[in-house]
Amino acid sequence: MSEPDELMVRIGRGIELSQRGDRAAARELFARIWDEIGPDGDPLHRCALAHHMADTQDDVTEELAWDLRALEAADSITEERARQAGVAGSVRGFYPSLHLNLGEAYRKLGDLERARHHLERGRAAVDALGDDGYGRLVRGALDRLADRLGTV
Repeated sequence: MSEPDELMVRIGRGIELSQRGDRAAARELFARIWDEIGPDGDPLHRCALAHHMADTQDDVTEELAWDLRALEAADSITEERARQAGVAGSVRGFYPSLHLNLGEAYRKLGDLERARHHLERGRAAVDALGDDGYGRLVRGALDRLADRLGTV
């Protein structure tokens, strides 16, 4: 078995901080890691960090900027790289959540057209999710976003 990816372990620590409610500490840790990764670093690291950094933002425009970074990075992750990192399923499984977050950020900003666009893209990729707790969580969140947007 290969050694754990140290950057992913550190990103995981930031996720734990955020989930425990210490968003400021998570944001600081993520910022330090981002400085190491940089905008041209490993797309998997950039995607994971940006996806979770968005959740720690107090300003919706900053949240959106991080969500966009996550999506951009996801587009560069290969299936081989995801397998090396131990990702279950395909890279396509990242997209429902990424588009959900973008749709919600655009909704908060009042850009309902873009919010609906990302809702549609998220829903188009839900078949890549398993029928497990995570898959149900993301599908339910997409349905709630659709309700808030008045979309069926």
